[in-house]
Amino acid sequence: MYEKTATELQHLFVSGQLSAVEITNYFLNRIENIDKKIGSFLQLFPERTLRKAKELDEKKKSGGKLGKLAGIPIAIKDNIHIKGERTTCASKLLANYEALFDATSTRLLEEEDAILIGKTNLDEFAMGGATEYSAFLKTHNPWNLACTPGGSSGGSAAAVAARLAPLSIGSDTGGSVRQPASYCGLVGYKPTYGRISRYGLVAFGSSLDQIGPFAYTTQDMALIAEVLGVHCPHDSNSLNHPKENIQGQLKQDLKGVRVGVPYHFLTNLSDEMKKSFDASISVLKNLGAEIIEINLKVLKYAMPTYYIIATAEASTNLARFDGIRYGNRNQYAMTLDEVYDLTREHGFGAEVKRRIILGTSVLSSGFSGSYYKKALGARGRILDAFTTSFESCDLVVMPTAPTPAFETGSIQDPVSMYLMDLYTVHANLTGLPAISVPSGFAQNGNPIGFQMIAKHRQDGFLIGCAHAFEQARPENIQIPSIAKEAV
Repeated sequence: MYEKTATELQHLFVSGQLSAVEITNYFLNRIENIDKKIGSFLQLFPERTLRKAKELDEKKKSGGKLGKLAGIPIAIKDNIHIKGERTTCASKLLANYEALFDATSTRLLEEEDAILIGKTNLDEFAMGGATEYSAFLKTHNPWNLACTPGGSSGGSAAAVAARLAPLSIGSDTGGSVRQPASYCGLVGYKPTYGRISRYGLVAFGSSLDQIGPFAYTTQDMALIAEVLGVHCPHDSNSLNHPKENIQGQLKQDLKGVRVGVPYHFLTNLSDEMKKSFDASISVLKNLGAEIIEINLKVLKYAMPTYYIIATAEASTNLARFDGIRYGNRNQYAMTLDEVYDLTREHGFGAEVKRRIILGTSVLSSGFSGSYYKKALGARGRILDAFTTSFESCDLVVMPTAPTPAFETGSIQDPVSMYLMDLYTVHANLTGLPAISVPSGFAQNGNPIGFQMIAKHRQDGFLIGCAHAFEQARPENIQIPSIAKEAV
């Protein structure tokens, strides 16, 4: 069963070859046997999932209409609400916080008969690039347990890569879905800003955050993206557009598609990563695409722009976690000031504190004009550059990450860790849809991802192009050996 895609599992359930209870028990057992080595899950919902599975079996038996995701176990990043379950954001501050409502995304999944199997690990409050900054545990890459799965959605990525769940959802503020997808050999999709509702996602950077799925294949991605891409009245930034028929846009070739490549932005790639990228470009050419060099030199400002805006928004959003309204209050606090100070001092981890301090600094009196307002101007120029580029091309492509997955703990300098987002932050700054597709392997056996970016609201076209690439890529993506240990 672990070799089946989500689409195949749904067919096996609907056709009567497998029951929902059989599927659920199978994956719960796999998690029990395998995840102790990986650390992808923070909590499981065995009673909830088996109750849902039994309801699905009864629904099918009685001839009821089954949803698009019927019988498919899905893992949820632990900064997305499921009513009645804990949402910890991998922080001591929220270790016992129970969600009072469903996120729009989890509600939509359950309405289509998905089985929400558990909550996955992340960097605390989604701030990190290696899933090393969780307050509870580190997550390891199923392809190489000595390496990181990426972050901040590393738990969601590792769970799917190890075949502990056929699908998962994470959040992407600066690359936190696409980078782990690249490191774990998965398809990872960041939608157009507003295409998938943020309602029920604990905010990090509100103008940057997006919920995005992980999948084995682009066909599975099209399936779940259709379900999640619905207008939400609870999210003021939600696009009021009708559902897209994404599965109907899966392409077999790229004839007539113009692909822009910012070669000047790729000059510092290692020989290994450049070779992989060039091989992916050859695949596009063979599929009939026209390759065009484009000018995106303004991207050299993307990293400082992103880390000014993201930390400024984080410092504002995290001000609500003060021990009064949310979270665990410090037991030694005696006065109101001590409640605020001690709760945050002992509740937040080092990386979260670092970003709050940076964000508060760039917003402080006398500095906002020097940093934050200039960053907003730079953000506009980056969007203008992409808009100009899309006048001559339909897609922009580049690597997803500058390297394959690195060893856990090997990067201690925060700035070096931030630079792992070099090729992803601009899609969040501009709100453009982007997807990472597996393109091969490094010499050490770790996966490498290839990134595609499309115009606003062309998510179906983007996933369709990724499907064409996936079908013709130079190497077939296999299953990590750890996933085969408990069959």
